[in-house]
Amino acid sequence: MNEILFLIQTLLIVSFALGALKLGKGALTAWVAIQALIANLFVLKQITLAGFEVTASDAFAIGSLLGLNFLQEFHSKEDAQKATWICFFFMAFFAVVSQVHLFYQPSPNDTTQSAFQTILSVSPRLLMASMSVFFIVQQFDIRFFNFLKNKFPGASFAIRTAIALVVSQFLDTFLFSFAGLYGLVASVWDIILLSYAIKLVVIFCFSSFVRLAKA
Repeated sequence: MNEILFLIQTLLIVSFALGALKLGKGALTAWVAIQALIANLFVLKQITLAGFEVTASDAFAIGSLLGLNFLQEFHSKEDAQKATWICFFFMAFFAVVSQVHLFYQPSPNDTTQSAFQTILSVSPRLLMASMSVFFIVQQFDIRFFNFLKNKFPGASFAIRTAIALVVSQFLDTFLFSFAGLYGLVASVWDIILLSYAIKLVVIFCFSSFVRLAKA
């Protein structure tokens, strides 16, 4: 059933991204930040797809970059750039308040502390790697998408988005695997190849629907 849920999740992300586009610049900026927060939270859960163990967050990370591409295409590069700083600001806020939340002493009747402890007590290395790499990849995606837009003005938005996501997601996978997982897993290269393969599937699904953005 995971494969079906994966397809449903992808369709939901694309649908809501298109909805944010219709709502305007403010909604797209919020979309970029929310997708980043969800991606960094859901990365902790491992799932099985087609017999392989992967994280449940890759589609949301790509969804955040899709929002940036929408901002550049339908608004401006400056709006996309501002969105990355807003995104990083709220990611930093979440990182701090989530740790503060863990310091609260639960009441004798509380049943959620252990769950919060498991989800929010991420190692500082993983937290810093995730936030830093996400910000770097967002900055790269803005510049690379703008390069493609200027260099190939005749190319469709869907094609430029697909190319930008393919390149930026390889950078994301490579950097995070070494910054956050090197020394913790048996083979970083296996993680990179498998994670990137899943991301390519997501990008293909996204690209099939983003043509609707120009409709």
